[in-house]
Amino acid sequence: MLSFTPSISFMKTFVFHPIISHATPFWLHLCYFLVVSLSGYIALKVTNPRTTNINGNNTTTKLYNLDLYFTSVSATTNSSMATLEMEVFSNTQLIFMTFLMLVGGEVFTSMLGLHLRSKTLKKIDNNSIEDDDDDDDTIKCYNKCTKYLGYVVLGYLIIIHTLGSTLVTLYMIMTPSAHNVLKSKGLVLNTFSIFTIVSTFSSCGYLPTNENMIIFRRNPGLLLIVLPFVFLGNTLYPPMLRVFIWVLERFTKRTEFSYMLNHNKEIGYCHLFSSKECWCITATVIAFLGLQVVVFVGMEWRSGVMEGMNSYQKFVGSLFQSANTRHAGEYIVDLSLVSSAVLVLFTLMMFLPPYTSFIPISHEQEDAPQTIIRIKKQKKMRENILFSQLSYLVIFVIVICITERKSLTDDPLNFNVLNIVFEVISAYGNVGLSTGYSCKRQLNTDEHCEDKMYGFCGRWSSAGKCVLILVMFFGRLKRFNLHGGKAWKML
Repeated sequence: MLSFTPSISFMKTFVFHPIISHATPFWLHLCYFLVVSLSGYIALKVTNPRTTNINGNNTTTKLYNLDLYFTSVSATTNSSMATLEMEVFSNTQLIFMTFLMLVGGEVFTSMLGLHLRSKTLKKIDNNSIEDDDDDDDTIKCYNKCTKYLGYVVLGYLIIIHTLGSTLVTLYMIMTPSAHNVLKSKGLVLNTFSIFTIVSTFSSCGYLPTNENMIIFRRNPGLLLIVLPFVFLGNTLYPPMLRVFIWVLERFTKRTEFSYMLNHNKEIGYCHLFSSKECWCITATVIAFLGLQVVVFVGMEWRSGVMEGMNSYQKFVGSLFQSANTRHAGEYIVDLSLVSSAVLVLFTLMMFLPPYTSFIPISHEQEDAPQTIIRIKKQKKMRENILFSQLSYLVIFVIVICITERKSLTDDPLNFNVLNIVFEVISAYGNVGLSTGYSCKRQLNTDEHCEDKMYGFCGRWSSAGKCVLILVMFFGRLKRFNLHGGKAWKML
């Protein structure tokens, strides 16, 4: 029997390793998301959608290629922009989407970066010059810490997802009203629990139900269980990671964990911050959450948005809705009914990066420190021609207004600039919140119009959807252009 080991070794040594070691982080991430989203599209395409029973007959919803690819990109970039109702997907397709959300999440991709860097450093360590003992010791120490940090992040992922899915499963079993929802919709309990936690932790916002969390808004217990996971994989990931490492250092007494805590900049992991920075991020998250809750409660407490909910349910729902604007995207109310003032505030919250704080924080990229691996010169020319993030968003909005110009004229109550801006910012922030579309708001009533429980972009033209796909990719990779536009001087 022939052995393929030499061939695999040759490919790793002479093909993949040179490409990975010389490619910039931006291109590595872009290629990764393109490959994963394409693979997800193929998986969704070859599997059958869910069959629905109408008058005793099984019917299958036709899923178009663009909508399937749109969904795959949305799940991979953790955007949860929807052009299809979630209940058209079969249990197998939901499992595939769970995988896409997991491997596309920021915590997971950063963990892959750590393991990749550890492999690269190991090779450098093996080929290091023995004459320079100090540099050799530094590389070995850095290599070991990077390797350990990769395992720490992996452990964090496993613990969080196991705990979260277990809690959701137990709640659904013990709460008849919540369990009956799954039963009436034909959803598998374990799939629902894992899907929900993976989606929430990765800040995606998809749920297997058409109504998202609206159908569970009278179940504050479920909302409170899911709420912490909105922060654990997103805005509060750096503080929680630091706490996790601190606990490991106290129990194991290993110097590697101590080194991580005291030399976070040298480690070069973009989510590992100093204690002071973590406190600033935490304070900012709490302040923004408090601001949103106050405004949302003040504007919507007595409105029809939360009709049928008691005071406790309204408060928990307000807390949950406000937390999801950065950047999980789950919702318990119909956002088309929310006041414009709240929508503008939500738009600002979706635009802000997850680690925004009152004290400017310098984010290191996932490359190893310059003093250990190599000195990289800044390409000033490339930075000078870049626009700011806001400039690109304005361009995207203008292009979409052009592609949807007919609808803007014929259906102005649904297709207005505020709704388009909200949708674009939501896609850019990889949030997934949407004002939706309502046949009742049509000025020229279409008797064939049927309300669907998916996002506003589901009513856009194919060209508009393609532009929004670019926005989702741009938003997922926006940290590589945080310094864009600095050459422009407003005098």
